[in-house]
Amino acid sequence: MKLSVVVVTWNSAADIDACIDSINFGSEFEVIVVDNASSDATVENLGRHHHLSLVENPRNFGYARANNQGIKVATGEYVLLLNPDTRVQLGALGVLARYLDEHPLVGAVAPRLINPDGTTQFSIRSLPTAASLFWELAGFVHLFPKSRVFGRWKMKHFDYDRTAEVEQPMASCLMLRRTVLDSLVPSPSSLVPSPSSLVPCVMDERFPMYFNDVDLSRRMADAGWKTVYVADARVVHRHGASTRQVRAKMIRESHRSAFRYLRKHDRSGLFWLRAIVLLPLFEVTSLLRIIAYRLRWHSSAA
Repeated sequence: MKLSVVVVTWNSAADIDACIDSINFGSEFEVIVVDNASSDATVENLGRHHHLSLVENPRNFGYARANNQGIKVATGEYVLLLNPDTRVQLGALGVLARYLDEHPLVGAVAPRLINPDGTTQFSIRSLPTAASLFWELAGFVHLFPKSRVFGRWKMKHFDYDRTAEVEQPMASCLMLRRTVLDSLVPSPSSLVPSPSSLVPCVMDERFPMYFNDVDLSRRMADAGWKTVYVADARVVHRHGASTRQVRAKMIRESHRSAFRYLRKHDRSGLFWLRAIVLLPLFEVTSLLRIIAYRLRWHSSAA
């Protein structure tokens, strides 16, 4: 099997048919869908697609654990992590797979993500550091959005028309070598308790929703694997279709996950000194974002 496509769903009925129907690949492939206890018509819609394998979870286990479930049963040489709010343009997966075929030192490839209106999404970021997150949280990035210093994390200056090695693409559509994923599975002795006990896994389940893909990119880079953005492969992405349903909760979770990520990967021994500054910033900006979201929601509802 050349390619396994892993899709994690949660209340994705509005998107899943278009997503599954759009998946196209020139060689043999399989589609594995892991549903996190959707309460809408997601599973019913999936029943119309007889060529896929469906894993139904009894409750919402989160994005990281559900992807681990899909990766575990995948048999492809390459594994594509694909969000249900995407539509794969014709030939895109073939372009990504050929790049991996031709570049054995590349462990993962990502396409250009396109908004429904045809514009390019800002999907490429650098691996976050305490400094780059500070500039983001303190608002400097809004004053100098194209700055390579203050805007280093979200990289608004990145040239999306050029194929290039990158640090961390959004995992809304990310194709990885199965051998790379297998090499990143930690030994049982190195694991801490997680929702799936002490089972070795690819994605760190201490990041249930956010920063699991950032952590994965960091671990790949640390192991010497390259990640490449391929400009000619295009995938339409309706960003945040599932998480928008519980937006306030997800804002808080994203900030907590960012803090966990910094704590996990800090090698300076100065993490808690930096945390004295960062932790209040995380809490304040999280609260402000939730208030702004609720004000916009009430305004639109009125």
